[in-house]
Amino acid sequence: MKVNPIYTSKIIKQGLEFAADNSALFAAGTTLVLSTAIRPLSILATPKTDRENKKVACAKSIASSLTGYFLMLAVSKPFSRSIQKINNQPQKYLKNKTFEVLKDGADSLSKSKAYMLATQMFKLGLGMIVAAPKAIITAAGVPLILKIFKPEASPETVVKSKDPTFTGKSDAVAKGISKVLNNTKYQEFATKFKDSNFPMHIVALTDVITTGTFVHQAKNSDKIPQDRKKPLIHNAIFSTGLSIISSYFIDKLLDKPTEKFIEKFKEINKKSPKLDKYVEGIRIAKPILIMGGIYYTLIPIISTFLADRTSGNDKK
Repeated sequence: MKVNPIYTSKIIKQGLEFAADNSALFAAGTTLVLSTAIRPLSILATPKTDRENKKVACAKSIASSLTGYFLMLAVSKPFSRSIQKINNQPQKYLKNKTFEVLKDGADSLSKSKAYMLATQMFKLGLGMIVAAPKAIITAAGVPLILKIFKPEASPETVVKSKDPTFTGKSDAVAKGISKVLNNTKYQEFATKFKDSNFPMHIVALTDVITTGTFVHQAKNSDKIPQDRKKPLIHNAIFSTGLSIISSYFIDKLLDKPTEKFIEKFKEINKKSPKLDKYVEGIRIAKPILIMGGIYYTLIPIISTFLADRTSGNDKK
């Protein structure tokens, strides 16, 4: 019997493992790919919309994704390494009672939904931590990106970015994380909400924080053209609102198909020592890919059109 390669692909498995181990950077990387390629094309394809408003929306998308990726690259590595240390040596970092509570009756700690929530709150939660600074830098970067869209832009307008890394003292970070995991209130939170759709909730909340901060910064920016602020702000609000609402709806519709996919994936890969990691990756990647797919394909056309109509700009 021929097996669908999606269940056995090494590339997909590596992607799922990365999503489980470094979910915030996985989200930022997905955003980077979609927002620098697909979303600008969707925005530019919007019918009966002011050309300059399209350019501003494209600039915002590119600035946001670049900022988000490099910020996340800078802060996520020490956290992912530290949590991996805890995974490998739980007896070193976790109290016996913590181990039993977070194991929550599962065969192992790695199979526990409570432990998955407890650790993913650190990984996905990084997105919320950098949401505000990301939005501030994005608002400042929009004018720079706009220059690239103009023919007269000179080479020096393109900013070369270095690959930022922050190694830190990983054992100190691991001890800090384990201190939170050993907190009984945090354990109660993890076990209580282990079956909730927490990945989607965190991604949605991160988008709300990012958009709110961006709107505030864009409104007060003296470098974004005044006549383009209103459509830009409206675009951001419409994009986030429509994306969150539709993403929750589609995520719910895909619950049963996803569980069927997971069961088949587990059956085909039952001998893999990383099976639990792959399954965790599927659960984390699902809301990120759904929200990313919606936000960067269909929503840009709708939000750009609505923003143009509600901004009072009649130029075409």
